[in-house]
Order: sequence, then structure tokens, then C-alpha cells
Amino acid sequence: MISAPAVSAEAGFSVQIEGLRCASCVGKAERALRALPGISRADVNLATGAAAIEFDAAAAPTRAAQAVVAAIAQAGFKVVPVERQLALTGLHCASCVGKVEAALASQPGVLEADVNLATSRARIVLLDPSIDLAGPVRRAGYGAEEVGPDTGANRKARTNSQRAEMEALTRDVWLAAALSLPLFLVEMGGHLVPAFHMAIMGALGMGRLLVAELGLATLVLFGPGRRFFTAGLASLWRLSPDMNALVALGAGAAYLFSAFVTLWPRPAAGSNVYFEASVVIVTLILTGRLLEARARGRAGAAIERLAGLRPETAHRVTNTGAVLDVPAESLRAGDRVMVKPGERVPADGWVLEGESYVDESMLTGEANPVAKAIGAEVTGGSVNGSGSFVFIVERTGGDTVLARIIRMVETAQGTKLPVQALADRVTAWFVPAVMAIATVTFFVWLAVGATLGFALINAVGVLIISCPCAMGLATPVSIMVATGRAAELGILFRQGRALQLLGQVTLVAFDKTGTLTIGKPGLTACELQPGFSRDDVLALAAALEARSEHPVGAAIVAAARADGLALPDIETFAARPGLGIAGRAGGRDVLVGTARLMREAGVECLDRPGPGAAVFVAIGGQLAAVMSIADAIKPDAAAVIAALHAKHIATAMITGDSQTVASAVAGQLGIDQVVAGVLPGDKAAALKALPGGLRAFAGDGINDAPVLAAADVGIALGTGTDVAIEAADVVLMADRLDSVPRAIGLSRATMRNIKQNLFWAFAYNIVLIPVAAGVLHAPFGITLSPMLGAGAMAMSSVFVVTNALRLRRFGARACPEKVEDFFDRGHALTS
Repeated sequence: MISAPAVSAEAGFSVQIEGLRCASCVGKAERALRALPGISRADVNLATGAAAIEFDAAAAPTRAAQAVVAAIAQAGFKVVPVERQLALTGLHCASCVGKVEAALASQPGVLEADVNLATSRARIVLLDPSIDLAGPVRRAGYGAEEVGPDTGANRKARTNSQRAEMEALTRDVWLAAALSLPLFLVEMGGHLVPAFHMAIMGALGMGRLLVAELGLATLVLFGPGRRFFTAGLASLWRLSPDMNALVALGAGAAYLFSAFVTLWPRPAAGSNVYFEASVVIVTLILTGRLLEARARGRAGAAIERLAGLRPETAHRVTNTGAVLDVPAESLRAGDRVMVKPGERVPADGWVLEGESYVDESMLTGEANPVAKAIGAEVTGGSVNGSGSFVFIVERTGGDTVLARIIRMVETAQGTKLPVQALADRVTAWFVPAVMAIATVTFFVWLAVGATLGFALINAVGVLIISCPCAMGLATPVSIMVATGRAAELGILFRQGRALQLLGQVTLVAFDKTGTLTIGKPGLTACELQPGFSRDDVLALAAALEARSEHPVGAAIVAAARADGLALPDIETFAARPGLGIAGRAGGRDVLVGTARLMREAGVECLDRPGPGAAVFVAIGGQLAAVMSIADAIKPDAAAVIAALHAKHIATAMITGDSQTVASAVAGQLGIDQVVAGVLPGDKAAALKALPGGLRAFAGDGINDAPVLAAADVGIALGTGTDVAIEAADVVLMADRLDSVPRAIGLSRATMRNIKQNLFWAFAYNIVLIPVAAGVLHAPFGITLSPMLGAGAMAMSSVFVVTNALRLRRFGARACPEKVEDFFDRGHALTS
């Protein structure tokens, strides 16, 4: 990420200010802005809420936009930045990324500019949405277009553009290979098989052979290789060389030297020509780019799969009952839509008629189909089962759950992790440093008496072996693959930063209700007295409670229905407020309620203090059973806590419930620390007070939003409220806690993968650049051919991308059997 640099004298921008109520507010905001150094004008308009700002020549602050935001905030108002994205073309290495970021950050009003080499996207946060962003990028030598709304047509256009670029690159690779192969065979074959060399000399002669090689090399360099020269020479002209400049200088120097020897032979230059080196360099690097592009396409496949979940057509039901096939993008809120067996749901809504089972696995990671009946919510992109239903459209287009998921994934893929800062600092000077090393190499060899050809070929080797591509791809491709894989597992990283921090957490704190527990009362135990059966007691109690509206009664009725029990007829019914229910059912007198109700009726019983509510059931004047009604613990909660402990991660519970209830739940799950009786506004402070390093918090309710935002990493269950989801860094789409340790495991695997990539990218250059310069020639007689350097350069980027693609296999186990499996233990990625 690059922050906005100094703004010139003529620079100016406007910014929207929230909270302006009167002329006094305007004056306060203007005074705050005019107090900034370098401000020549600051006019605030109360009607529009906009401030027009201009800066003087000399003292414009280096972080003008940030200074404006801080000044407005200090004055008691708020600036709301906007975010825009650009689709970029012409990016080839980390040096390109730095140039585009610098061009964007130079615009007044820009707060942040992040460029992702893996996705060829730029994310810009700015104060003034009217600022031209594409222009500066084009002037820097790259293509740029605003990314429009995420519609099917726009995505298809982008896909077609990428496919056309891939096809053009494929054609260039085959053409370069076809033209290079004869030249390579003649030169290399002549070295390896002297008889072959003599036959060629006899047929053509040295002069005609060299002219033929010159012709083939010219076709390669100015045909398929033209892209390197047009982009590379332009970057040299702008004094901002990139990888294209390295290739153009290296291949061009070998070509020009060989052409000079061919057309104007001079003894001092030597008799060797390097046409084969120049063409093979171009062919290998083009091949590397093709392989890299294909691998990057696979890295972004998760987004394409998500986008492909949206059907193109929908069956809209008219007011007359007719069914019309219409484009899915034309649906509007309130439309009625029929979904037939096996079809995808085209939008979000709720079921109006019919019932079915719907597969939501691509959205939530949950494999089991979900039952849908009248009133149930359905999500666009999910797959209908064997039934058919009609639903009312509630959300379409960019407002659907699927569209939000795609935006979250793309946002996470486009952000930079803190670990990338080192690579960014190195690549800022990498290409100029390589050019300097190549120049020194050339003159040192000449100074020690080497021929011009030998000095040149070593300098060319330095230029060609250097690979800023691998440095630029090391982090973003891993992020791209990891966030895509996470989405397939029902885990959404709303911020790329969370992908790095989550693997470093030492403590995970949980909310209780709705997170560790189901979130509603349920029958957790039924202690029977001698002579009574569970089915009889539960059926009689449920028959009376069916007429009650109390949540405890609803839990008893739900348990009876879950067991398939038939409820007897009610003969008499009387509610005892605060105590329970009395009545006659199935010919028997029944009491259901508190211990006090039992004692008043002469039924002997004891109070049963403990978690949940104790409900006593008396039949025929005798105590029949004691039922425990409590918020049941989720089935996977204990395994999740054990999985975290297995990885030496401490656990805690922060809840507003009583200490008795909280301690009972924590004891069953093995949670380390319990903080009970906490008000919603105090949960963030309670989390910070817990011992440990980085802390994560998992919750689902509105009252969890402050602590989710305050935690180092906030984890929201997707079944929770929109407020909680917006406040969190990580969203679990399915109501499954096992996604928490799985997300931590993916974070750790991703960081290992990034470190492997960075090590390779840096070690490759540190080791091979001196070898290419010839430091091993004097002691060992070892030199590195530019052709081998070109191959190594191409494959270094392919290696980095291929290594990142291994993350696509993370979490392949559908159903972990051991706690270690939550972290994909033993998997190749985590070794």
C-alpha cells in the first residue's frame, strides 16, 4: 500500500463531510482545514456538505488526504472515503506494481492505492470520487479501465478479454518456438555433433548461415518478442525500467552484437554470435508467461465458480399465473419465481408455495441439503433438489448473498498483507540495481582482458536471470488461492489482513448464546421416577404445554414432536402464572411447573439448582419426572475447543449469562476462562483484559458487534446478524463452529506458503545473479548461459504460482474424524 505523496500547487479536490448542521459547523470545519500547512483555500458548502480544497506550491503536505481526514475528525465531523477499482493491463512484475501505485497515489485526494499483480486489479480509497484515476495509470505506460458493476455481462466481457489475451500469448509462443527451433538446432547441434556442423557449412557456408540466423532472429524479436521492446523501451524512456526493460536490453544486446559481427566482422569483437541466445530468451520467457497466466487463471477459479452459480434465466410467475422465462438479471424485488427440480435459485427471497430440499454447499460449505418450506429463506446460487417451489424475490443483483460473497473474496484478494512490505521495499530498487550490476559486470570483464563477446554475454546473463516477477507474485497469488479456497469452505475473509493475523492468535474467545449453544431453549435431560416411561411423561406434559406460549413449554413440545409422539386430548386446562400448568390429559391429572407448584399440590420434590430451568412433572398426584430445559450446546462445540487446545490456543467465554450457567457450559466444553455477567458494551474491555497475545472473538449477535470490531480478529457466524457480519474480519457462512479451527489452519498454511515463495524469490536472485555475472568462472570455469538464465527466470515465476496452487487442496477432508484434522494435520501443505 502506498500513501498519497505531496500535492502540487494547482492540485485540489473536494470531499464530502458528514455531520454539518449549521453555519457554525461550516466555520468550524473551514478553520480546521485552513489551519493545515499548505492549504491555500478551503470552502465548505452547507447545502451540499462538500469542502473544496486547494494547496499552495511550497508547503503541500506529503500526506495531504490523510491530513484532511484527521483535521475533519478532530473538528468533530466525519469524512466517508469511497473505494474504486481499476482493471489493469500490462503488469508483468513487482516493479510494474510499484509504478502504478505511485501514479495513483500522486493524485490529490487519494488515501490508499493497492495494486495486485495476481489479479491485475487496483483498489483505490479516495476522498473525491470525481478524480481521474485511469489517466495517470495510462501515462505511466499501463492500460486501465474502471471496473463496472458485478453483472453477468460485465464479468463475461472481462472473461472474454482475458481469454483473448491468453490466445494471443499462446500464438506468440508457438510462433516464437517455430522460428527459434531451426536456429537453436543449427547452433547447438553444430556444437554437439561436429559432422552436422561441417555438413551445414558445406551446404550454406558461414556467411549465408549467419545471414539466415540474422533473419530468423529478427522475425522472433520483432514479431512475438515485440511486446518486450515496446513496453521495455518506453519504461526506459520514462526512467522507470521494469522487467520488460531487462528482457529488451538482454535479448537486444545479444542480437545487436551478433548482427554487428555478422554484417561488419571485427577481430576485436570475436567471431561468436549469440542469435540463438536472443531468440531462446524471448521464447522461454514468453512460455513462462503463458504457464504463469494459466496457473494464475486456476488460482482465480474460485471466483469464477462462484460467479457461475448465478443462472442466466428465471421462471417468473405473472399475476395471471403464467410462467415466463426471463433473464435472471431482470428480476426485481416482489417478483414471484418458480424453481423447478435440479435448477439453481436465481435470487434471494422466501418460499411462497411448495417445499423442497436445497443444496447450499457452494455458499456455506455445508454438505447436507437444507429443508425449505413456506416462509423459509432461499439464497441465489443454491441448487434445488427434487421438489418444486415458488418464492418471492427479496434481493437481486449486487444485493444478494452470493454477490456479497464475491465482493468479500475479491476485496480480500486485492489487499496486501503486512508480510509483503519487505518485498515492496526491495522491488522499488531491484530493476535499477540489476541494470547497474550488469553494467559493472560488462566493464569488469573488459578490464580483466575478456573479449567483448564474453563480457557482453555475462552482462546479458545478469539482465535475463533477474526475476522481479517471482517477488511480485509471492504474496498475492497465495492470498488469491487461499481466499478462494476459504470461500469454497464457507469461510470469508473480509480483510486480507485477517488472513495473516488469524494464524498468529493465541486465544479465541467465544460468545455463548447462539455461538457455542444453539440459541434457544431445548430439553436437555429427563430424569424419570420409578414406574414412569419417558414417552408417556413427555407426551402428557407436551399436550398441556401446547396450549402455553412460554418458551420452556415450547421446548417440551418440540422434543415430543421430534420423537414423533402422539399428544393425548386435553380435557381440562388451567394456567398458574409464574408456577406452571395444571390439567387433565388422556384421562390423567397432570401438573407441569416449578417445585413450588408441586409443593402446593402436595407432591413431594426437592429444588434442583443448576444450569437451565428445572421443570417438574406430576401425574396422578405423584412426581413422574424432572426435566431440564436449557440452551443446548452445539454438537461440534466440544471438538472445536479440543482442536484449539491441541494447537496450544487458549479458549475463553464472554457472556452476559449468570456465572452458574456460564461455568456449567464451560465445564462441559473444557473452556479455559469464563467471564460472565458482562454487559454488551463491556465485552470489548473484557476481551482486552484476558491474558494472551493476539486475540480472536467469535460471536453472532448485535451485542457482539463492538467486541468483534475491537478484537485483533473478529469472527462472525454467518447465521448471525448483518451488524455482526459487517463488524467482523472473518465470516463463517455455515452455522458450524468447526470452521473456526479450519480458518486458523488455513491462515497458518497460507503464511507458510507465502514464506516459501518469498524465500524462493529472494534466494533465487541472491544466488544466481552473481553466477550469471561470472564469479565462478575464474575458480571453477563455470559460466551461466543466458538461455539457461531465461529458462530459470521463466520457471521461477511458474514455481511460485504452482506452489501457491497447492493451497487449493487445503481441507480436502469432508468430515474430520480427529481434532487434529480440523487443521489439516499431516497434509502436504502443512508439513
